[in-house]
Amino acid sequence: MRPLGEPDTASDVIADPPPSWLAGLLAERRPLVMGVLNVTPDSFSDGGRFVDPTLAIKHAERMIAAGVDIIDIGAESTRPYGGAQPVSYEDELKRLAPVLPGVVKLKTPVSIDTMKADIVAWALKQGAAMVNDVWGLQRDPAMAGVVAERGVPVVIMHNRVAADPALDIIADVQAFFQRSLALAERAGIARERIVLDPGIGFGKTPEQSIACIAHLAEFKRFGLPLLIGASRKRFINAITPAAPGERLGGSIASHLAAVSNGAAIVRTHDVAETVQALRIAAAIEGA
Repeated sequence: MRPLGEPDTASDVIADPPPSWLAGLLAERRPLVMGVLNVTPDSFSDGGRFVDPTLAIKHAERMIAAGVDIIDIGAESTRPYGGAQPVSYEDELKRLAPVLPGVVKLKTPVSIDTMKADIVAWALKQGAAMVNDVWGLQRDPAMAGVVAERGVPVVIMHNRVAADPALDIIADVQAFFQRSLALAERAGIARERIVLDPGIGFGKTPEQSIACIAHLAEFKRFGLPLLIGASRKRFINAITPAAPGERLGGSIASHLAAVSNGAAIVRTHDVAETVQALRIAAAIEGA
């Protein structure tokens, strides 16, 4: 794990983060772990657990102690299976303001998980170092410009309004990525700062989510790092029925399969267990 330097002044915070921090981590040739920190009351898996800022920051500290590489903070539930309530800019900011600056001070790269360019702009000024957009630059017209201006890494995730069981999901994800990458290029986002995420569970049937993990290597055609966030997702329940908090085994199995198929980053609620699983898998492969 390579921590970011803590800014000393407000002007230092606004400066671009070192352009090589993500590239440096990826160069270590090991899967990176992105830890989920939801400061929402309604996230599908852990809604309400970390709305208290003190609890949220302590959870970030636990993830860091467990070996997390990036902390992904979100203040608006995107609930991949529907039912999420839209959150205003003011309410999202109200949830983030007591938490994000404190997590930044822990000196581990922070990603902001949001669909709003205005929230991204605020978060980056507070020291966030990465953007995670679940609509892949295609929802908020200002998003690509904000990311380009600040020169930070961005996760482009595939999404759909609704699942279509008849769809060739691999082809749909590839077409979505092509549109997003065109937007990124027009805005001036450096290609080496882009990560692609097929969006497990988002606008997909359980079978389509499984297909995206099984055929993850097909997305390597873009030549960019791939992220998989299978943690506690509903497709696990479709195979072995279990509540979201009881899907650890399925989450780890999915992430190990994804890494085997080319994932460079896995996004998880269960950092300690995932780090352990990845290290053991790597040791076995290395032997």
